[in-house]
Amino acid sequence: MPQSPRWDIFCKVVDNYGDIGVCWRLARQLAAERSLGVRLWVDDLPALKAIWPAARLDDEQLLAGVEVRRWHLDFDSLSTADLAADLAADVVIEAFACHLPSSYIASMALKRDQGKPPQWYNLEYLSAEAWVEGCHGLFSIDPETGLHKAFFFPGFTPRTGGLIREHNLSASRNAFLADPGNSAQWLAQRGVERQPGGLTISLFAYANPAIDSLLRTWQASQLPIDCLVFEGGLLDHINTTLATSLTAGDQVQLGALRLFVLPFLRQDEYDRLLWSCDINFVRGEDSFVRAQWAGKPLVWQIYPQEDAVHLKKLEAWLEQTAEISGSALSAARLIRAWNNQADCSTQWQQAINEQKHWQQQAVQWAEHLNSFEDLVSQLVYFGQKSL
Repeated sequence: MPQSPRWDIFCKVVDNYGDIGVCWRLARQLAAERSLGVRLWVDDLPALKAIWPAARLDDEQLLAGVEVRRWHLDFDSLSTADLAADLAADVVIEAFACHLPSSYIASMALKRDQGKPPQWYNLEYLSAEAWVEGCHGLFSIDPETGLHKAFFFPGFTPRTGGLIREHNLSASRNAFLADPGNSAQWLAQRGVERQPGGLTISLFAYANPAIDSLLRTWQASQLPIDCLVFEGGLLDHINTTLATSLTAGDQVQLGALRLFVLPFLRQDEYDRLLWSCDINFVRGEDSFVRAQWAGKPLVWQIYPQEDAVHLKKLEAWLEQTAEISGSALSAARLIRAWNNQADCSTQWQQAINEQKHWQQQAVQWAEHLNSFEDLVSQLVYFGQKSL
């Protein structure tokens, strides 16, 4: 039997947890569903540990079927003998243009010279912009070695690389949601007892002064609101606003609002949180994708960029969702206000007034995303077909 190809994924954590979140999900799915040998090279092991607590801060470890290796700064001190020892894998993923070490690229060239050219992908950031379809799958040539590299763009249409989606994700979500007791039990295990007729909100966001307007609105709400917020930058802002010092495990009652502070959750538990809540505030890329698979109303905070470039990307996604699953105008206005760090009071109330339509749109959008191949399947197929 031919040996399965080995895969290497390189992840450099710029900030926050989106980069490592995507790479860790990708590595786990390749190992679990494709029975592939996968190494994940990561430069920030504490970031991995935050989303997968079983991780250790060791240079090498086997974790959930994945060989996790610390991305050493002294990679380029490797000797010629080390390079000849087949360092490079058969398939190499350079996540988010993180730039492979020059010594590793040299090893890839040696592998090619031995008649076994590696498949080299640059896994790009997620975007709904129209140009992505035209650039997905294009090649470039490394000027030093002549190696070919394919640009792989995740996306929201069949002409892109799709999204990370485990083969049993939809079935697991549907089974969980089929019995309302599952979400009630999951929340209760974390100290959150659902309030009859209330809303349950998850809040995972970058620091944003717009939260002040939402806190005021939620406290004065006609409906009881449970808000589950994570440790981090936004909680620091909330503590300043409320003159509190809340940490993980704490809760406070403020009018109609009950605020619960959660520690970071393991990735599969974060999915259950999203399934258990009525509305999910998410940020960046990884939590954004998982919230879409949850089929629940979401408020996305896109990663801020200079010159407000991120707002154009936000509009592209809003336009795509409206085209596929109908327009939820009030929700779109709320998402825009949240990303512009503006007062969200009016937009929130309008969105809640249309919550049923917002929920229907979320389900239709998830069904659309589920209608074409997931990212891992497309990566594997693309390599077989093109490289």
